[in-house]
Amino acid sequence: MEQAPWRLSAAELARRYRDGSLTPLAAAHACLARLEAVNPQLNAVVARRDGDVMAEAEAATERFARGEPLSAIDGIPLTVKDSLFTRDQPTSWGTLALKRFHAQHDETAVARAREAGALIVGKTNVPEFALEGYTDNPVFGPTRNPWNLQLTPGGSSGGAVAAVASGIAPLAIGQDGGGSIRRPASHAGVVGLKPTLGVVPREHVFPSLLLDFEVIGPLTRTVEDARLLFNVMRAPCHAGLDPASMPRQPLRIRYVERLHDNPLDPQIAASVRAAVQHLAALGHQVDEGPFPLDLGFYAEAWPQIGQIGLAHLFDRQPQWETLASRKYREMADKGRHIPASRLWQILEHVKQLRRDAACTLFKEFDVIVMPSAAALPWRAEDASPTHIDGEAVGPRGHAVYTGWVNAAGLPGLALPCAPSREGLPIGMQLIGRHGADELLLDLGAAYEAAHPWAQCWPDI
Repeated sequence: MEQAPWRLSAAELARRYRDGSLTPLAAAHACLARLEAVNPQLNAVVARRDGDVMAEAEAATERFARGEPLSAIDGIPLTVKDSLFTRDQPTSWGTLALKRFHAQHDETAVARAREAGALIVGKTNVPEFALEGYTDNPVFGPTRNPWNLQLTPGGSSGGAVAAVASGIAPLAIGQDGGGSIRRPASHAGVVGLKPTLGVVPREHVFPSLLLDFEVIGPLTRTVEDARLLFNVMRAPCHAGLDPASMPRQPLRIRYVERLHDNPLDPQIAASVRAAVQHLAALGHQVDEGPFPLDLGFYAEAWPQIGQIGLAHLFDRQPQWETLASRKYREMADKGRHIPASRLWQILEHVKQLRRDAACTLFKEFDVIVMPSAAALPWRAEDASPTHIDGEAVGPRGHAVYTGWVNAAGLPGLALPCAPSREGLPIGMQLIGRHGADELLLDLGAAYEAAHPWAQCWPDI
């Protein structure tokens, strides 16, 4: 049976455009119809540009008819996270003060996708200031998980993963400051790449709330699609790419199931362990052991980084604080009372982590594998789960596996594993040395070829 265009990957759409069996105009029409059908249940897309999409799809169709596509993603539907500037749509950042804010320029990654001919369907929902691991805000309300509408798709790229998982668009541009691509990817059953720090350049942006940890990356249904979008957004030549990080066989893989004594959902543990065994079956050398660095400092420091970031933001933009939700005003107030010496201490720890990541972390292995998240998706209106495996956890108990990767500036690739008994998605993340983005994509593509998941769709 012929698949509906909204079910096709970006790579397959491009192949169909080239052979003339499908046009960007037809694909855009199908994706907008899918958006109309499922978005009222999901609240994934919060700003739309249907008329512009159809006009741009018609122009892309004409380019393909002439044999002159702009790029590998010309005519492919795509969404943009609502924390990233777009020159023709509002960027609300999930906060009332910016409900009608219009940037004058696209963020660099958005501009590159637009110039490559991608069809920007709309903006996807975020938590307020994109600062938490679920997706709800006072402007648009909660986004729901396509696999269970009572649950969250995670965050802060929750709208982005819900759009990809439900077939609204095969490509999404996300943002990851502490796991905000990789964790929601695991909760929605999609692929998410957090690139090496600096590989995707950033210009025309909101002030960072998490030092320099925030990077832009793709969210897709397949590794091939992630590579297509990544190649468009990345710098043409990145000096940080390390030739030593290119694939070699077999790879040395360290599996870290638990970080210290932090709890992990047993279904996630079983699913990721099975996925790691599949990596071994591909011929790689896999060993299991503890994480070789002490990350205990970040348990207390991570919330303080966001508090200091918010305090700085609100000192620069006091009117934004006036309309911010109470908990973010309280976070900023805490940030104002953190001494400068503590921030300096945090910066020193980040520097040391980056030195360790560059010099010692990957001496004995090429890739580290961990769960992407410690918890299965929880109630859509709740900021975080209160318990994992029967043990009480704090607000970042579900997020312990991801933030250190941002602080270290390393690439991480989230891949779907076997789902839970309830049919909820579970994900693992592959982490490589600085510049090893291509190695992770190659390993992810080999895993995906042996254990495909892209044709698993939620019943929505």
